[in-house]
Amino acid sequence: MLLKTSSRMYGLALILDCHGRIVFGDETAHLRQQVMELLAQAPNVVLNLSNVSFIDSSGVGELIRLLTTAARAQKTIVLAGLTGRVRDVLQITKLATVFETYATAVEAAEALSGEEGAGD
Repeated sequence: MLLKTSSRMYGLALILDCHGRIVFGDETAHLRQQVMELLAQAPNVVLNLSNVSFIDSSGVGELIRLLTTAARAQKTIVLAGLTGRVRDVLQITKLATVFETYATAVEAAEALSGEEGAGD
């Protein structure tokens, strides 16, 4: 399944909902293009991975590149809704602590917008 994305604004964050697989090729290129467009519009981006079924090493590498690019531009990217497989890959590669993660995209967007607990 190809990677499909859609975006929405929540507070001061743009949420990129990802559906499918983040793997080498068109999928990682599409993810990069979408995130770069969102970073041009807002300082905070949430990658909602709750519907991502698989991520390979190229996908993980792309997440690292995006995180680094955002940090250099003094912007923020966080991950939300990690599925078991995605969480496992990040833990195995020792990258789980590199990324700020949240249970849900809304929780992440609220935290980035300074509205922690507003939706409880």
